[in-house]
Amino acid sequence: MQACDIMIRQVHKVKEEDTVRTVIEKFIEHGISGLPVVNDRNEIVGYVSDGDIMRFIGKPDDFVVEAVYFFAVYKVDEAEYEERAKRLLDLNVMRIAKRKVVTVQWDDTVETIAAILGKKKIKKVPVERNGVLVGIISRGNVVRQTFKNLL
Repeated sequence: MQACDIMIRQVHKVKEEDTVRTVIEKFIEHGISGLPVVNDRNEIVGYVSDGDIMRFIGKPDDFVVEAVYFFAVYKVDEAEYEERAKRLLDLNVMRIAKRKVVTVQWDDTVETIAAILGKKKIKKVPVERNGVLVGIISRGNVVRQTFKNLL
């Protein structure tokens, strides 16, 4: 079995010029937690997940500097939670998206895909063919396809 046999072909995605507001609207509308970011040629240029959003809106740690005769605590971001969330909405998606995206090829085996998802500890992986986004595969897709005929 190959990626093309189990992938979801209708991929929810955003363009690289979209804002995070568009991402969150798609998360809510489709009940998903991650999206590939593509350019005008449908090439994958990033991936944005709910984890990227959590890192932005979560309370940042203070930065502590220690020296022999000096000790200081610098407040990284004193904006309140709701204010950080509002600021996030109008940011370009590429400000928070991961640019090094793990992908698989259209003809990769399910065994290879399972290994990638497990080793990289990721939930989904975009599928490419000739450098273009053609699908997406989740851990659930792999589990369901692997075990549906064995039970």
